[in-house]
Parts: sequence; structure tokens; C-alpha cells
Amino acid sequence: MIDYTKRTSYLGDLEKQRSAHKLVFEGSFNPGLPERGYNNRTLYINLSTRTIKEKPVTEQMKEIFIGGRGFGLWYLWNAVKPTTKWNDPENEIIISPGPLGGNTQYPGSGKSLVVSLSPLTDIPIDSNVGGHFGPLMKFSGFDALEIQGKAESDVVIFIDGQKGIIRVEEAPLESVDSHIAADIFTHMYAADEFDRRNISVIASGKGADHALMGCLNFSWYDIRRGVARLKQAGRGGIGTVFRDKKVKAVVVRGPTVKGDMNRPADIDRVRNTGIRLHREIHDNDDKQCHMRTQGTAHLVEVMSDYDLLPVCNFQYGSHEDVKNIASYTWGERFTQGIPDGCWLGCSMGCSKGADGHIVKTGPYKGHSVTVDGPEYETAAGLGSNCGIFDRDWILEGNFYCDTYGIDTISFGTSCSFVMECWQRGILNAERTGGIELTWGNGAAQMELLHQMARNEGFGAIVGQGVARMKKLFAEKGWGDPKLLADIGMEAKGLEYSQYLSKESLAQQGGYALTNKGPQHDEAWLIFMDMVNNQIPTFEDKAYALFYYPMFRTWFGLCGLCKLPWNDIVPADNYKTETPAKVPEHVQNYVDIFGAVTGKIIDKDELIRQSERVYNFQRVFNLRMGSGLRKHDKAPYRSLGPVTAEEYLSRQERYDKQLRELQGLDPEAMSLDEKIAATRAWREKQFELLTDAVYKRRGWTNDGVPKPEHLKEIGMDLPMLQEVVEKHL
Repeated sequence: MIDYTKRTSYLGDLEKQRSAHKLVFEGSFNPGLPERGYNNRTLYINLSTRTIKEKPVTEQMKEIFIGGRGFGLWYLWNAVKPTTKWNDPENEIIISPGPLGGNTQYPGSGKSLVVSLSPLTDIPIDSNVGGHFGPLMKFSGFDALEIQGKAESDVVIFIDGQKGIIRVEEAPLESVDSHIAADIFTHMYAADEFDRRNISVIASGKGADHALMGCLNFSWYDIRRGVARLKQAGRGGIGTVFRDKKVKAVVVRGPTVKGDMNRPADIDRVRNTGIRLHREIHDNDDKQCHMRTQGTAHLVEVMSDYDLLPVCNFQYGSHEDVKNIASYTWGERFTQGIPDGCWLGCSMGCSKGADGHIVKTGPYKGHSVTVDGPEYETAAGLGSNCGIFDRDWILEGNFYCDTYGIDTISFGTSCSFVMECWQRGILNAERTGGIELTWGNGAAQMELLHQMARNEGFGAIVGQGVARMKKLFAEKGWGDPKLLADIGMEAKGLEYSQYLSKESLAQQGGYALTNKGPQHDEAWLIFMDMVNNQIPTFEDKAYALFYYPMFRTWFGLCGLCKLPWNDIVPADNYKTETPAKVPEHVQNYVDIFGAVTGKIIDKDELIRQSERVYNFQRVFNLRMGSGLRKHDKAPYRSLGPVTAEEYLSRQERYDKQLRELQGLDPEAMSLDEKIAATRAWREKQFELLTDAVYKRRGWTNDGVPKPEHLKEIGMDLPMLQEVVEKHL
């Protein structure tokens, strides 16, 4: 039996560290609770000018941008110029929980949205994250936090929502690594043991000091484990922006949370809607997704069974050793044994912790730590996609990615890329500094990660991401540039998340035809398309690639997790006309939005709210030099088999497609001819899909929102029209 409260302590120098803090600047505010989900003010901090001020949230902001991701994009638009780069002082990090964020009556209502210019893509990125920071900030009095400028040395930003004080302090001694920083600052800024639950810390790590794929960790204090737990705003390198601004941590101390603090217009309606979903989760989770016992890791063997699990840099979709990292193995390793949520009142409880992991590499070798996860994306990205089917190596990588502030998705996809380059002779020991990047080599993967944190060796190169590695390798004459382009799994500069999309045209679009880059949280359509054949035509797929990105965008506007929407469904959901939409849950969201804000909407207006922000982000991309059809291209491996090995691994499938879809005789064709014909067909299908999606979204054939469409959805703002007209 593991004692989940037993771990290496880092609190011995707490007083010494506290005494080394030096006030840089400070301000004050009047703490207050939201009314109908909004505080109607945001907090702006400029580290360069040492400015702290409040900004009003106008009715127009609430009407057009709603909150969360919408507020973040709006503030970022006003902060940057078309020429602004990610490491310019005017770039911002904006954190906003949305009007429904902080709700304790409806599961999955603790999300915050983080927005910035991405170091990987050079366009706006948004990343959703759990933990307690957003709700505690909101209950302190603010709908959003803007951080702009750069500090001269490492600082902590402390927002005290109990006393109404904001302090920016030099913090020279504390570790930047998240598992230490979160614990130290939780104890440092809490008044007593009880008050620790009122503290949330944002931190990154020494990996984000150098790599472009830095993430942010948002904490909450787990009173049962006696430790600060972590959730990640992982995508796009926002942690890198954070550390470039020399922010070591942002700490909020909020009031003790109570169930009515969002002060909704109709709390009884919110409560009753939540009760119904709580009951569904209780009754159905063990029969459906096992979120409460296994978290998202339950997907590992499901994806392998359907040939959708990325294996060896997305070459293959399944593997015989998947049993070693299947869901039940993680269920055995998770030590809480009870539902374990990252926000209060969420009965899904999908957060999982593996306590008592003894670190076997790097600077924390021998330490006993709690590893938060793995999530499915981490198990697949650090695991199967790198040919690693050893759960201890995956936990090791999970821990170090989190504490170093490195996105597990980008890191896993980058590792798998260089491992395939090793497989194909593009890389060798001389080029990697002696690291043997063979499939399944967990020790080599960890060495890359440690080098990344030290900004040394080949690991520092991997930390720049797949897009920059492809360019570098081609410039050095390492490998065929065309092959590198085909197997380097990135689009717009962002690494692919962990689903094999070769046999799902809709999911190919769900990755490539995004605003921010290939991330599954915008449109996950594999099962609808490939498994259930629910969207057979281009028009069907185009509608799905309109509706589901809009619906999922709405979660990011309001501060909600998507899992309670469709990972748990009513037992009779299959009987509805549109089971993929989960009609009962869609109505739930309509109901709770009205119950919280007092604004009555219907299902159509829900989508329209998202359309406004989604099109705003597309125009924002145009303003920053992206957002056209040429930027929506996909690496060929996401469309089909690149190599002979890939084709032969599923030869029966691909030969059948040649016969039935193209009317060709595979028996009369060489292997190279079959690969070429398959490629020509699939690339044509993707272009036809792109045409259909653009048409459905109200965009030109080059991917530009049409002025008449912007007017139709209420986004015909002069500043947007000015940008759009340049591209018509």
C-alpha cells in the first residue's frame, strides 16, 4: 500500500526564500464577487512600466466575446501589432475563466482559457486548463488577467483576493520547476493550513526557459494528499512566453469557495441541471468511459483497437504491446482510489495522480513524487508514438515535462519525429551527440528532455519543435526535404496531438483546418467519420467541421470542460436523431448559460456566439500574416501512407480502396505506383473537403471570411473589414 501523503519535501528553506523577496511594485483593489457570472472588470499588469490598473468589461465585450478565450483574443488584438513577435514586450498572456467558470453545481466548470502569441506558430494560441486559479481569481474580483511587458529579474505576481492587494516581488531563490514552485508558493502565501485550499499557483519550469513548447501549470491544493497538484495549459508555448517575461509564478489567494459565489441569476435552475448530470455520471461512467477510475487514459486500448493509436511517429495505428500501457494498468497505478477532480463539484473526477513515483533520472533522481496523470495524450505521445510501452518511463517523462514546463504533446510528437529520422538514417550518433534515438528507448527520450532543460546538445534542437527541425535538417542536407515534410507531424508550426487520422478525412480537416493548429479539442470526428460512418458526404463532413468547432469553441468562451458533454451521455442518447451532439447536454448548456447570466439563448445562438469569436480569430490570423488556404495544409502522413512499410502494414485495406474508390487494379501495379495513386487520390479528397468546409463557414475559397458573412453574424466591425478587404 502506497502512502499517498509521503513524498520528498521542498519546504525546508521556506523562510529563507520568503525573506529574500523584494517588493518591485504594488497596487490595491476592492475584492468582490461576480454578479451573474461577471465582475465587469479585469486586471492589467505591465511588468515593464510597473503599471497595475483595472479595465472595465463593457456590455459589448460580453455580447460579442462572452468571456474566456473571447476576452483573451480581444485583449491580445488590442495589445499587439501585425509585426509583433512572441518575445516582444507588448505580447500578452491573458487568463480568463468565462462567465460559467467557477460554478460548483455543474460538472466541468473550473476551466480557464489562456491566450498569447505562440512561439511555435507566431499567431494567437489558446489553451484550456483546469486547476483553481481561474475561479479563485474570479471570486477575488476579476474576469480576466492581462500580463504585458517584461520584468528585469524573476518575479512573483501575488493577487490577494482576501485583502485586496497586488504585489510584484523579486523572487531570486525559489525553483522555477513547477512541482517545487507550486508547493512552496502555496505554503508561502497561505495564512495557515486551511488557507492553502484558497491558493492557486501558475508556474512553468526551466525547460520553458529555452524550448519553444513551454507549458503553464495551474495548481490546486489536494487536501487529501497534502500537496499542490498540477493541470496544464499545454499547447503553443505559452510557458515560454511566461518565462521570457521573467515570471516565476503568479499566485492568487481567493476567498474560501462556497456554492453560490458565481451569483447566478437563477441558482435553482443551475443546481437542478447539474443534479441531472451528476446522476448520469454516477450511473453510466463505469459502463461508458471509466473517467472516475482511469481518467482519459482509458482511451489507449480503444484507439489501438480501432487502429487510431499513433505508433512510431504516426506510421501505424496499433501495436501488440499496447497491453502494457492499457487503461487497467493506469488504474492500478493511480493511488487515490476515489473520484479526483481538478475543480470543486466535478463528479467526473478525471484527474488522476500516481503517488510514490521514484524518479530515476535527472536532477530529481531518487525523489518520491506525485505524477499528475498520465492523460491519454501523454500516454500516447510519450509512449506508443515513440515505441515506448513501459509505463514507468511514461510516468518519468510525464513528471519531468510537467515540472520543466514542457508540453507533453509537442514533446512527444517531436521525439517521435527524430526517432523516425534515426530509423531512416537521417540522424546518427554523430548528429545527435551520441544519443541513440531508437524506438522504445525511454532513457534516450529522457536525455533529450534533460538537455532541453539545460539548453544543451541535441535536446535543445528538439525543443525548437518539428517545423524548425525540418527546416534545419533540410538546410544541413540531412535527409530528403520532401520526406521530412511528409513525416514531420506539424501544421502551422504546432505539433499534432495523438490521433491517427489517415482513415478519417473529417479528422484530417479537424486538424489542418483549424485556426490555432492541429489540436483535437477543436474537432474530434474520428468515430463519427471512420467508425460509425455518420458523415459520408463532403457536405456532411463540412457541416461537422462547422458545427463541432463552434460548439467546442463555446466551452472555451464560458470556462467549461468538454468531457461532461460527450464522454458521459444519457443511457438513451442513441435513440436521438443526433446522438453525436448529445441533445440533452446541449440543452443543459443553453439552460445554465441563461440561468447564470440571465441572458436567454437557444441552441442556434450558442453556435452564433462561437461563430463570432471563431471568425474573429481567423481575421486575427490574417492580420498576423497567416489565415489563408496555404496555411491550412497538412503533412501527408496525416492523410495517408508515406512509406512502403506503412502501405504494406495495411496492404489489404489500401488495395481495396484502389479497386473500389479509383477503379484501379492493384495486381497490375508496382508498390511505388500504388503509393503514388493513393497519395494523389487522398490529396485531392483533402482539397475538395477544404472547398466544402470554407463554403460552409462562409469563407472565400482562399479561407478568408466574407464581408457579408461577418455582417450576418454581427462581426462587421470596421477593424475586421479593413483586414479582410486586403485579402479579397
